[in-house]
Amino acid sequence: MLFNSLTYLLLLTAVFVGYWLLPLRGRLSLIFVASLTFYAFWKIEFLPVMMVSVMIDYWVALAMRDRSPVAKKLLLVLSLAVNLGLLFYFKYLIFFAENAVGIANLVGIQMDPFVLDIILPLGISFYTFQTLSYTIDVYRGVLKPERDFLVYGCFVTFFPQLVAGPILRASEVIPQLVRRPTFSLTGVFIGVRRIIFGLFLKVVLADNIAPLVDAGFSLPTDSLSALDVWTLAFLFGFQIYFDFSAYSSIAIGSARILGIQFPENFNFPYLANSPREFWRRWHISLSSWIRDYLYLPLSGIQVQYKSEGGLMQATNAKQKNFALFMTWAVMGLWHGANWTFVLWGIYLAAIIFAYRLLSPYLSSFGNNFCYFGGILVTLPLMMLSWIPFRAESVSSTLMMCRQIFIPDSYLVLGMRENTYLVAAIVMVGIVATYFVKNTIAPWLEKNHRGILCTAESAIFAVTIPLVLVFLRPISQFIYFQF
Repeated sequence: MLFNSLTYLLLLTAVFVGYWLLPLRGRLSLIFVASLTFYAFWKIEFLPVMMVSVMIDYWVALAMRDRSPVAKKLLLVLSLAVNLGLLFYFKYLIFFAENAVGIANLVGIQMDPFVLDIILPLGISFYTFQTLSYTIDVYRGVLKPERDFLVYGCFVTFFPQLVAGPILRASEVIPQLVRRPTFSLTGVFIGVRRIIFGLFLKVVLADNIAPLVDAGFSLPTDSLSALDVWTLAFLFGFQIYFDFSAYSSIAIGSARILGIQFPENFNFPYLANSPREFWRRWHISLSSWIRDYLYLPLSGIQVQYKSEGGLMQATNAKQKNFALFMTWAVMGLWHGANWTFVLWGIYLAAIIFAYRLLSPYLSSFGNNFCYFGGILVTLPLMMLSWIPFRAESVSSTLMMCRQIFIPDSYLVLGMRENTYLVAAIVMVGIVATYFVKNTIAPWLEKNHRGILCTAESAIFAVTIPLVLVFLRPISQFIYFQF
């Protein structure tokens, strides 16, 4: 069941009506059943896979109570083994099997290719990380285990964020599930507005940029010029940003109309003034998860339990550099079982490493220079990272990236003129939207609220018809494949 479908809107409407009419226990039962129904619309046979993860971690967390440190560690290992074992089997077994065969043949050991027919369960990377964070927090003693299975089940399977995030923490959501929120028209209005905004990002922007991206990446790699490569990097960067932030916005809005608040997952990442700032603004729930449960432990730093994104620095140089590259290699593999994603992660680690080396010398240039200069440098570097994320192979990635270092290649245009124009218009639109949201809108809110309300009404008078027109063609969200 896709967010950009009439089926989902009908399910959400039914849950909304029932949720506010039922008592607390009935609400939880409704959410749990609706979540399982939502997931079953994709493939009902994968429901048991998700429920194994849910039930194992529920039992493990309860079993950790009043246990010795050794026993708690063994229980945590069990949780990690089950969850990561399921993730490895469904997501990575084919990848590692194919690479094992390739290496064996390379060294002279003849092996036939493995024939494996494994389907990746929808959202397994997301709900695995979510339930693992719960057991790890219980093990660390910062969270008490939830005794009510229905509450815990709702936390893991809550349908708005089940298959593509945001990746929630138990401490953020469970307290909201166990209380009975008061119905608020303002909350419903905010939620509906977020849903409409998310649908606009998906069906009007992302889905209409997608054909340009697909056409560009389908061209022979050696026919692309440097300007073509940069344009495709920016266009796919826009597509994946609109697509994934759309999902996050719809998820946040869907939860909000039920009186539940999710943390934000995106905050204008393409206007970040450093690589570190970019990851405080992009997929915030994932970068904060990776920080707290992988990077900080590898760095030897005390874990901080916050939902802001970004990666902190360790104190030991060798340890922090090891943690940086290891973290980003894992981050790459998390996104997909392909060497292009590993290359993506290593590239980003190298960019962050270079920024760490240079940042002590940047303060002497002044705040304005560092801010605007940082944006002008960070934007193309981060956009270039989308080439391996979208390319079919490492060789294609390297061939495309090679073009940007050939001066003569900047004199050729290999795609239709409107492709470059769309990329430029979208970039200008992002900057203008950021300026309006963070400068003009707050000023109007303070001095001319009536004008602001009129402007918002006009925007939605245009947005809603566009959403209705483009809602018909159904396309899957990009992050469903991860």
